[in-house]
Amino acid sequence: MDKKDCQLLMALQRDCRQSIGELADKVALSSSACHRRIKLLEEDGIIKGYVAQIDGKKVGYSIEFFVEVSLASQHQHALKEFEEAVRHVPEILECHLMTGHSDYILRVSALDTVDYERLYRDRIAQLPGVSRIQSSLVLRTVTQGAGYVVKPDR
Repeated sequence: MDKKDCQLLMALQRDCRQSIGELADKVALSSSACHRRIKLLEEDGIIKGYVAQIDGKKVGYSIEFFVEVSLASQHQHALKEFEEAVRHVPEILECHLMTGHSDYILRVSALDTVDYERLYRDRIAQLPGVSRIQSSLVLRTVTQGAGYVVKPDR
């Protein structure tokens, strides 16, 4: 990746709805060169997709939790089984395999505390292999989705 690719990636992270022409102007490329570079970044898997960021509170999800999960076994089949089950719980926004005292950290959205209790009891605690759960309520999100700092030749 060169400097132009990095500039394109940074601009797309800020606003992926810009036209090719707008992006080309920002990074001093022709529209066709800009389009070609973006296609290559997509084909190389550097750009994984384009999404709309939704304000959860405005669609009814008033709270979020970070949930630390430990499994009874860390064997490959136990991890795969847990990860496959997590994919079927839409309220689990993110799932990260971790080092440290917990195996996974989940980011979970809920309508309210009653809804979270239901999720905890009926979905999260029922995930395969779970031996320990520790939940932390998000009081306020300070920064979110700022994107990666992209530099040439990394």
